[in-house]
Formats: sequence, structure tokens, C-alpha cells
Amino acid sequence: MYGFVSRSVTVALRRATPPVLSRVQPAICTTTVRSLASQPEVNEGKSIFITGCDTGFGFSLAEHLHEKGFRIFAGCLLKDKGGEGTKKLEDMKSNRMVVVQLDVCKDEEVERAVEFVSERLTGTEKGLWGLINNAGISTFGEVEFTTMKTYKEVAEVNLWGTIRVTKGFLPYIRRAKGRVVNITSMLGRMANPARSPYCVTKFGVEAFSDCLRYEMHRWGVKISVVEPGNYIAATNLYTPERVKMITDKMWNDLPDIIRKDYGKKYFDEQIAKMESYLVGGSTDTSLVINNVTHALTSASPYTRYNPMDYYWWLRMQIMTHFPAAISDRIYIH
Repeated sequence: MYGFVSRSVTVALRRATPPVLSRVQPAICTTTVRSLASQPEVNEGKSIFITGCDTGFGFSLAEHLHEKGFRIFAGCLLKDKGGEGTKKLEDMKSNRMVVVQLDVCKDEEVERAVEFVSERLTGTEKGLWGLINNAGISTFGEVEFTTMKTYKEVAEVNLWGTIRVTKGFLPYIRRAKGRVVNITSMLGRMANPARSPYCVTKFGVEAFSDCLRYEMHRWGVKISVVEPGNYIAATNLYTPERVKMITDKMWNDLPDIIRKDYGKKYFDEQIAKMESYLVGGSTDTSLVINNVTHALTSASPYTRYNPMDYYWWLRMQIMTHFPAAISDRIYIH
């Protein structure tokens, strides 16, 4: 295996392009698709709180884990506004599916959610078995194209929202000796041009998760991180209309000196690259859903799960395990 990686890096140093790297995928399939064994069957009576259940991973997780027998508290941003995701979950008419209004950016809504859930917990010392921090937003743009307001908005949801919700529910997780599962991203392990607002927050959640795992070990609480690859096509994070809105505002808000130095041609070229990335990726979320399920049910959950295709897995290994000069040579020059 080590010889294979060495040869791959040698090829990459000769200006290898992503298609070249993709041709070596079969050699690492056993690493990227790990066996998810040792899952206990009994989930009845266990409660799980999930953030960001309006759409995407959160909505799918709420449905899937409900089918597995868990009692679900589904945090939805648009519950009070009659959001479509809320209606679908409530239409299940199940006493094990409870939708809760939740904006992870607002202290008062998080506090109300914690109080609401704690009053409805049953079992030994009223514990909460699982917390899934899934709520998140994303954007794109090079550092000089991105406003401080944008950096703060993304961090408020992805980073501070995760910390805020975790701190609220953690006493109940401790009582149950339960699980915290944080949904980050492959971009929480490796940086990418034009994605700094997102990378900064996901790197932060990775660090927070590690610290929390160390601290919670003595309590018997297990912390897992799920790092999905490119699932933009599956989660509808970006529509063509949203991309156009972001890019138009970005260009119009740029200071004159930046517009002059970069030029509209360069700006449009970078946006075109980003658009090709946004329409790609996997549309099958089952690997993510199964990884989260394993983290909640296995007697020995993994610290990190990597549901991503082989190209991104190999890229992440190179960028996180080899000297920076290697990844710079492959992905910049």
C-alpha cells in the first residue's frame, strides 16, 4: 500500500490532473468503504435531537432514524413558517417524530428547544441518547471577494450554532452516556481555493469535536465526526438562481481597487469553475446516512467517517499526510 501511494505521488508531481488520480481509485476501495459492523438492534426508547431537518441530510436522517425505532426531535428552522420539511415530518402522525422550532443562531430558541426536549425525556435520569449537529450553510468566493459579513454569517450557523446547541444538550447526553455526531465536511480537513468562509467553520467544528471527545471520555460519551465529500447535488445547497444572486452581489460589492486588479474576466472564470463543482458530486446520500446511523448505534463508533468518492479521499490523504509542498505542487501549480 505504501509503495502504491509513493508511486501515485510521484505521478502527481509530474503535473497529474484529477483524471489521472481517479484512475487509481480501485486500489484504495477497502480504505474508503469501511465495514459498518456491530450494530445493536434495540433502539426503542432512545431519543435523538437533529438540527437542520428542513431539507437535505437532516430531513433524510430524521426519516431514516425514525424507521430504526428512535424517538426523533427534529429541529427545523422553518417550523413556525410552515416549511415543507416540517409538514412532511408532521404528516407522519407518529408520536416518535416531534418537530421543534430551531434557529441555531438564536440563544433563546436553543434554550427553548432544550427545555422542550428535557421535559419529554424518559428513562434513567432523563438522558438524551444522541445529538446530530447537521444544520449548516455554505458560500463561495476568494478571500478578497468575501465580505466580513459573509464570514460571520457562515460561522454563526456552522461553528457557533454547533457549539451553542451542543452546550445546551450536553448535560442530557452525559446522563445517557450517549453520542454526539457532528456533520463537518472534507473541507474541514483540507482547504480549497474560493471556499475559505466554509473551510474556516468546518475546521473549527473538527477542533471542537476533538476537544469534546477528550473531555467526554471519562463520562462514557462518544463523539464522532462525519466528513461528507461533494454532495451538493443531493442536498440542494445551491440552485442556479442562488449562484447567480451570490455572484452578482459579490461583484457589485467589491471595492474598486479589487475589481480593477482582478478584472471581470478572471472573476467570471473563477465563478465558472465553481459552478462546475456545484453541479457535480453524488446524489446518493445513503453512505452519509449509514455512517451517521453507525455512529449512533455501534458499540464502537469511529472517530471519523469519510463518505466521499475515491478521488476526494486520495486528495485528502495527500493534503493532510504529506508535506505541503506536495499538495501545492499538485493542486496549485
